[in-house]
Amino acid sequence: MDQIATTELDDNLLEVINRSLPTLRKSDRRVAEAVLADPNASVDMTLAQLAKAAGVSEPTVLRFASAIGCDGFRDMRIKLARSLVFARTTSHSAISTEDELTSIIGKIFDFNLANLNWVRSRLDPVAIGEGVAAMVKASRIEFFGLGASAIVALDAQQKFPLFGVPCGAHSDGHQMFMVASLLQKGDVAVGISNRGQTREVIQALRFAREKGATTIGITGCESPMLRYCDIRIVAETLENTDLYTPTISRLSAMVVIDILSTAVSLARGEGHRERVADMKRHLAEVRMSGHY
Repeated sequence: MDQIATTELDDNLLEVINRSLPTLRKSDRRVAEAVLADPNASVDMTLAQLAKAAGVSEPTVLRFASAIGCDGFRDMRIKLARSLVFARTTSHSAISTEDELTSIIGKIFDFNLANLNWVRSRLDPVAIGEGVAAMVKASRIEFFGLGASAIVALDAQQKFPLFGVPCGAHSDGHQMFMVASLLQKGDVAVGISNRGQTREVIQALRFAREKGATTIGITGCESPMLRYCDIRIVAETLENTDLYTPTISRLSAMVVIDILSTAVSLARGEGHRERVADMKRHLAEVRMSGHY
């Protein structure tokens, strides 16, 4: 197989190994399965010990290390140890019917923290910078999303004071069409879809782009939606929807929105930040007084 890019290797080598399984040679796959079966023990094994545990030769273990992008056996052990410290793969944090409540709590926290670390390592700062630049100049920002992504769109709309311009959030297909069709040059349309295959969101971005608006896509993978995006923000996740709803992708997209809104607010200058601070101060006073 082709060597996995070095940029893929961060604090989650276990996930890289897990994802590479279908494309590994048969003998290399035996090494991968041995590592995944007991990663803690694998970290402490010598080259000879891991080869014996996997039932392969030592050169096969070295070939496996190279196949997953590591610079030799020692480098693989270091990255594997780092993976155990900072991240959990989907297979190691899967929830089963045998889990007690304390175990479920721990696994969900571990999985969310591991996922955010994974997203952070892959987020393109250039794309984020382009998104911030477009939003700073925008006269209007509209967010589009269905299902779980609609919650992200609503969260983004709630942050409109930080963006400093009128913002809208739309989760109805007809409403998306109407709003997108009325956008113009100087406006920004943001499509949110983890899989990037939601027809209504894709159509909204296409219409908005045709009208001259700048289009931004926030998605979890390379997807059809990105064909209609001037700015592509990919927040790749370790999503596992077999047992529960896509909380992971929603949380990751919300963090991206937090980054964008905060950076845009900072870029708008001291006057804007003072107005936001003043607004928050008055809001706090209203809440404390109980008068609305």
